[in-house]
Formats: sequence, C-alpha cells, structure tokens
Amino acid sequence: MSKKHVSADVLISTILKGIDEVKGEHIQLLDLREIDNTICDYFIICSGTSNTHVNAISGSVQKIVGKEAKEKAYHVEGEAEANWILIDYVNIVVHVFQKPVRELYDIEGLWGDAKITTISS
Repeated sequence: MSKKHVSADVLISTILKGIDEVKGEHIQLLDLREIDNTICDYFIICSGTSNTHVNAISGSVQKIVGKEAKEKAYHVEGEAEANWILIDYVNIVVHVFQKPVRELYDIEGLWGDAKITTISS
C-alpha cells in the first residue's frame, strides 16, 4: 500500500505556518510550474536574522510539516552552517537564508520568469 501525499496547497500552507511560527521574514512563494525543465513546482524562500534563527525556522517547518501534513523532507542541507538551509519536499523546495546570503544568491532574480507571491508575515 503506497503512502498518500498531501496536496501542494496543504503542504505550502503548512510550510508557511512553520515559517510564521518562528517569525521568518520576507517570505516569497515562487510558482515554477509554467517554466520548462524546473526541478520542482514551487520554491518558498524566507530569511532569518542569524544562523540560530535560520535553524529555528528550518526546525519549525520540519516539525510542523511532519506533525500536521505527515510529510518528511526528502533531503535537508546546510544545517551545520545555517547560512542557507534547503529543505526538499520533492515538488516544493524551501530555502531559508540569512539576509546577506539571500541577497548574494538572488534566487528570485535567477527565477525571474516565476510567478512570485509575497507572503505578508
């Protein structure tokens, strides 16, 4: 019997709840579905104020998504340095940045063709 996955909308709202729970900042949802050859359907990008805050956001997202949506991240990287933590839920990838690192990599600029929604926090 295969495990039933939650819908993208449920997963997105649960991820946003996890970010909001620990006051993640400058949250943006990038819809990549209209772009050819993307690795996933959505990016959720947010910022933390320090490596402690970035780790707290990542931990909160993983805990709340696990508890409420019953989904476990496929892959997580960057937790040791906590400058940029990537949480991969296959169709949705969450990027939690410290502000200077976010500005350096400019994911929103790189994916300028995406439909970008700013989430008020």
